[in-house]
Amino acid sequence: MSASDVTVVLDWGTSSFRAFLVDGNATLLDSSESAQGIQSVPAGEHARVLSDALKPWRGRHGALKIVAAGMIGSRNGWIEMPYVPAPATPIDLAAASRTIELPEGDRLTFVPGLTDRTAYPFPDVMRGEETQLVGFGLDRPATVVLPGTHSKWARIEDGAIQCFRTFVTGEVFATLANHSFLAKVATAPADHRSAAFREGVSLAMADGTEAGGLLTRLFAVRTGWLAGKVQPAEMKSRLSGLVVGWEFREARDTGWFRKGDKIAVVGDDDLVAVYTATAEFCDLSVEAAPADAAIRGALRISELARHPAE
Repeated sequence: MSASDVTVVLDWGTSSFRAFLVDGNATLLDSSESAQGIQSVPAGEHARVLSDALKPWRGRHGALKIVAAGMIGSRNGWIEMPYVPAPATPIDLAAASRTIELPEGDRLTFVPGLTDRTAYPFPDVMRGEETQLVGFGLDRPATVVLPGTHSKWARIEDGAIQCFRTFVTGEVFATLANHSFLAKVATAPADHRSAAFREGVSLAMADGTEAGGLLTRLFAVRTGWLAGKVQPAEMKSRLSGLVVGWEFREARDTGWFRKGDKIAVVGDDDLVAVYTATAEFCDLSVEAAPADAAIRGALRISELARHPAE
């Protein structure tokens, strides 16, 4: 297979480097992963690190087509890419992409990020998730949830990513689970299949003033243990259900869904199952989404960047 038949899709984040060799149908041919995230690569060394990582593939296929999205295009990455304002189509993202030539003859296309200027008090931003949304498909109206350290809720309509909002759910969970009053007490990882997780979601969705707000409900994970009602092995599961459930509560209260709606959960890790379970608890149906949406979206944007007329 020649270089014209393959593309390398990069997921080069803050703490890790991942590369996927795919054919024109987005079929995965090979992959490579290392701990050389952007925070560990000195300025000016990105090209060398990338060249070394892709050397085996270049030896088999010649000069490579490469497409990169996400934090590698951030202010702390290789080249700072702009944020395209929503509403945005794949053509808009492609038009703001940038392609550079590398010493070995490889051509690297950087995909821009996306911004929603309607967010309050400051414009919201995403890097990388826009490729997942394009790969999921923009051909029909949909509300799409993209779980992660900073989860996104996005609205697709009229062939474009219309708007989105960020919820720092994953970061809040990790901080509380590992660096708070729970850290020395909890004895087991979170399990979204457990009764404790469902109890956390239920607590998040409980209406009325009796339970208080999120900050009060968070402390109930500890007081439940003190009262002998929550076991140490259940604490992280309960906490996970509470913070993910609160994300859904906020999304509901700010108009992202109503009871009985259908949403899509897009991702390629265990969080898809966590968010699917939470959605079903909230009386939502969940549309199936491809696990390789990010790869498909990156390929689509890079193809449009090379051939704008298409």
